[in-house]
Amino acid sequence: MELVTEIPIFPLRSVLCPGVALPLHIFEERYRLMIGRCIERGEPFGVVLLRDGHEVGPLRGQVAAVGTTAAIRRAGAYPDGRLDILTVGQQRFRLEDLDSVSQPYLLGRVSWLDEPTGPEPALGDRAQRVGQRFLEYLELLQPVDEADGPEIEIEFEIEMELAEGEHDDVGPDGPDAEDVVDADRLDAVDADRLDANIADISSEQRRKLLMAAARRLTGTDDPTALSYVLTALIQVDLAVRQELLEAPDTLERLARLDGLLTRESWFLRQGLRPIIIDARLAGGRPG
Repeated sequence: MELVTEIPIFPLRSVLCPGVALPLHIFEERYRLMIGRCIERGEPFGVVLLRDGHEVGPLRGQVAAVGTTAAIRRAGAYPDGRLDILTVGQQRFRLEDLDSVSQPYLLGRVSWLDEPTGPEPALGDRAQRVGQRFLEYLELLQPVDEADGPEIEIEFEIEMELAEGEHDDVGPDGPDAEDVVDADRLDAVDADRLDANIADISSEQRRKLLMAAARRLTGTDDPTALSYVLTALIQVDLAVRQELLEAPDTLERLARLDGLLTRESWFLRQGLRPIIIDARLAGGRPG
């Protein structure tokens, strides 16, 4: 798919995958303008990885060549104009050119990328194997106690009850649970219930809920969707995650995930846990 079009671009220290949720707090004036226009027009914007530099102020870093459009699923506005939005990744694109002059925010000329799956006979078996390997990895990753290491969170599209194009405003004290939905949930079905009770459940109960949610996610019959969910969930650095996003087809992405999960599981069995650096601390705050 080679059609070239122009879309707003939001460079972030994050890799967005199709079908995966990304909550954002918008405070820079230029991005408040951009998001406001996207909401008004019902259009997505493009998220690209900022490889170096900061997310705030003028763009001085290098951005990745491949990104994903972000559809705004929910939005809430503060009295001072700041926004909290929940977005979901839609379609990959290749960034052909950047325009930093026409608008206060960046515009990108992009060509849309297809989603080839690769040879069908090998696809189903590979997806099943990678899904099982991820469950084993997730079991190994869970901390023995609260201070024992990072816990993994599942982010993906949440069904909204708002009509298409409808957006909530928030109260004077900022957004509450009903105004802006947090995408960091274990499972779409359990999201509201867990949000109310997460502080009351034990680590073992949380682990069981997490594993149950993960089994449902890996039980999909869509290998491409599975490859993107696992790309978002595996704890690797941003450069590796970007390489997975850019994989030429689903089979290649699953093959790379297979190797990464095998390697990471081996390290976890040796007692070596991943060191995760918060990209917001390393590269500034989202705009």
